[in-house]
Amino acid sequence: MEDKYIISVDMGGTKMLASVINSQKGIISRAKISTDLDKTANDYVKDIASLVKTLVDDVGLSNSQIVSVCLGVPGSVNPFTGHIGIAPNLGIKNFNIKNQLEKILPYKVLIENDVNLGALGIKHFGVGKNVKNLLAVFIGTGIGGGIIINGKIYRGSNFVAGEIGHIPVDKNGPKCGCGRKGCFEALASRTAIVNNIIRDVKKEKKRSLLEKQIRANERIKSKALLNAVQKGDKVVINRMKEAAQITGQVLSGIQNLMNFDMIVLGGGVIEALGKFYLPLIKEEFYKHALEDSAKNLKIVQSKLGDDAAIYGGIALTKEFLGIEV
Repeated sequence: MEDKYIISVDMGGTKMLASVINSQKGIISRAKISTDLDKTANDYVKDIASLVKTLVDDVGLSNSQIVSVCLGVPGSVNPFTGHIGIAPNLGIKNFNIKNQLEKILPYKVLIENDVNLGALGIKHFGVGKNVKNLLAVFIGTGIGGGIIINGKIYRGSNFVAGEIGHIPVDKNGPKCGCGRKGCFEALASRTAIVNNIIRDVKKEKKRSLLEKQIRANERIKSKALLNAVQKGDKVVINRMKEAAQITGQVLSGIQNLMNFDMIVLGGGVIEALGKFYLPLIKEEFYKHALEDSAKNLKIVQSKLGDDAAIYGGIALTKEFLGIEV
């Protein structure tokens, strides 16, 4: 009997990463292309189809071995119809990507919000494997959340559950990408942390190891923040501590509401700075969480990294097609 696989595609704002995977062998091949944000939704369809065909040919798989192609989309999606309401980082709006892809690919196409896919990956293949109720939080360019209740993803009535990055925190805070002021991610994402550091250096004339990059308008990534923290950069450390406190407070409020068994943190900031950052978040969390709500709760770091959403495609395939791969 031939092995069965899925192809998971993570549609990111900087790159599209595709992997051939099943639950027995894990990831057996990867391919990626840069995301061209000037392209149209139909251009993305062609790029994804090309990426999938490249992987299938490189691995030498037959069409019958591919059970599904699963897309992780950074935006609001209806996984039952394949319709993308809006994916702002990709410039896609009101588009049924499932229908368009199935016209040119001989496989079933499934779509899901990328953070929900990450939560599914963590639940079924990561640190949440034996946990019934968990919240997965991804901190990077923005902040996203995926909710698992009784072992299943909770999507909400309009498929937008888990958008914790847009919890209002400070009505007078900075403007968020969603257009509102003072959202959680506008205060505590990597973007927010970096914006505050830039403000400290440029307006407050504070000294930082990142000053050269800031003056050159270079993009500051999580690894640069880690390097600055390790070298004792006070500006960076203070801004990281500030964001960690906000994160701990927000997560304590969510825990008081939902009473999860586990909160899993992932994303670029956590991957790079988890040893420094996670204890700060926990410290603030336990200051504000109700004692009974926090009892027996585990707050842990994800171990799957960028592969969480890739593995989530396996769980999505089982849910929608009833097939285990």
